[in-house]
Amino acid sequence: MASQQLVVALAALVALCAFAAAADAAGAKGPPATTLPPNRRVIHPGKRNQVLTCDNPKDHTKPCNATCPNECPDECLVFCPGCHTFCMCEFYPGACGDPRFVGADGNKFYFHGKKDEDFCIVSDVDLHINAHFIGKRNPAMSRDFTWIQALGIRFADHQLYMGAQKTIKWDNSIDRLEMTFDGIPVEIPAGINGQWQSTEVPALTVTRTSTTNGVRVQLKGVFDIMAKVVPITEKDSQIHNYGVTEDDSLAHFDLGFKFHDLTDDVHGVLGQTYRTDYVNKLNVSAKMPLMGGAPTYVSSDIFATDCKVARFGRRPGISMVTSQAN
Repeated sequence: MASQQLVVALAALVALCAFAAAADAAGAKGPPATTLPPNRRVIHPGKRNQVLTCDNPKDHTKPCNATCPNECPDECLVFCPGCHTFCMCEFYPGACGDPRFVGADGNKFYFHGKKDEDFCIVSDVDLHINAHFIGKRNPAMSRDFTWIQALGIRFADHQLYMGAQKTIKWDNSIDRLEMTFDGIPVEIPAGINGQWQSTEVPALTVTRTSTTNGVRVQLKGVFDIMAKVVPITEKDSQIHNYGVTEDDSLAHFDLGFKFHDLTDDVHGVLGQTYRTDYVNKLNVSAKMPLMGGAPTYVSSDIFATDCKVARFGRRPGISMVTSQAN
């Protein structure tokens, strides 16, 4: 069942990318945009109280009405017929919100970590990814509300940083994405499909998936990351009691990951779910299973490979990939 859900989700991602290009390409230069297939729709209930009716005239059954799940009430993708809905950040295994991860096995779980600290989410022999958490403390709770604000990615002898800049008042027309490669700023051409390619590592590209705040980061044969910078809205704060103040919109990432060549020794919060011997020990009967053990995954900084389950650097290999052109 998990594998079937993953196949459907990946198909949805392809459709979503096509839809995003169509939506943003008006007035932009570039190749013609592809239209979203007729059995898929993106709806925004939070903006227009939108409900989509799915009807298949061939099955002679009553049409169903679809609206977005509670995890993403303002925007989601609907598959017709059947009214199956998906949150936008759940197409790849990844993380979104107060980090809600989707593992490679298709199961969802929370990992709260701790604000202002770094945690290894993927660690393999030739790839290491840390996530920096920001957060707010609710005095009535024993933990922080947390979100992923930045990623530090290491491969071969390179370092790729991607972060959501601190933002007081959110304006989606302003790009709040910051990226560096080996300490040098990554300048992505403006506009949908604008692409930066590393001259040192030609297999590494960063492509805009929206005019601002959305990118696809690819290292050919190694990883494919979808990232979107989003704020905590006033509505989100009221619903979940986040306690967001006017001095910080808590800009953070919604993320999706796809990996092409992980070993069976991979570890980390998300990485371990890719192992063939991975056994889900979380409370699957809970409304949302919680992964504990935060000290196991703590890293000393955004690029450190010193978490307790670190695997990085045990053998060479990825350097071969970094020299390949697209």
